[in-house]
Amino acid sequence: MSKETQRNEMAAKTVVHQVPGMDAVVVHKDVPYRGTEAGALTMDIYAPPGSKGGERRPAVVFVSGYPDPGLEAVFGCKFKEVGQYTSWGRLLAASGLVAITYTNRDPVADLDALLRHVRQNASSLGIDEGRLGVWAGSGNVPRALAALMEGASGPFRAAVLAYGLMLDAGESTAVAQAAAQFGFANPCAGRSVDDLPRDLPLFIARAGQDRTQLNETIDRFVTGALSRNLPVTVVNHPTGPHAFDILDESEASREVVRRMVEFLRFHLLT
Repeated sequence: MSKETQRNEMAAKTVVHQVPGMDAVVVHKDVPYRGTEAGALTMDIYAPPGSKGGERRPAVVFVSGYPDPGLEAVFGCKFKEVGQYTSWGRLLAASGLVAITYTNRDPVADLDALLRHVRQNASSLGIDEGRLGVWAGSGNVPRALAALMEGASGPFRAAVLAYGLMLDAGESTAVAQAAAQFGFANPCAGRSVDDLPRDLPLFIARAGQDRTQLNETIDRFVTGALSRNLPVTVVNHPTGPHAFDILDESEASREVVRRMVEFLRFHLLT
């Protein structure tokens, strides 16, 4: 099997947990959120089945820390077209939440633009701008953490961070080294857990079979969050590999995915 075939197969992987109604989700594709000289950047909005005009629902933004041109070179498609995110979008929408995926060229500036656009146009988009959450995994987590710390466009109600590289601290340079190697944005360089909002609920999913250096960043982050009494929920999946939500067809992986969904539902719907 060629590397190109392997890459395309990885991009086609979908979330291991399914719920009724995922096929009935309404997807508004390629909604512009930012104009550029190279063309419009767009988002896909996944709305729950039966959504009515004028109804405003909580929304979850799936954060990308990688520029799309780099992702396309690896996976053959943009971030919002990867099976992981199209299926997660349907899963959350079938669970009563709006989900948003998007294209980008500059992971830092474009996410800021997306969040501003969503908040400023929330009514026409059918979104409750006061109940926004984020979901990020792997190398996308540093970009999500920076957004949570800055809150430039407004506060968030909850965040799920899955098997992610978190923050460097002390002598550790694991995140910076991975960012240089794999090409994801690391706007959290020089920041710490102290920069996070103290009242922001966080769900941290740890894959026990992941790389040691990656898990060390999670362990250090969790220790810092707990020492500051932050509202953090930690789930360790002892047998889970990296990206277990799409790679591990086990009941244990499905249970962690269910807990992620319920965490977001609890903090965004209540």
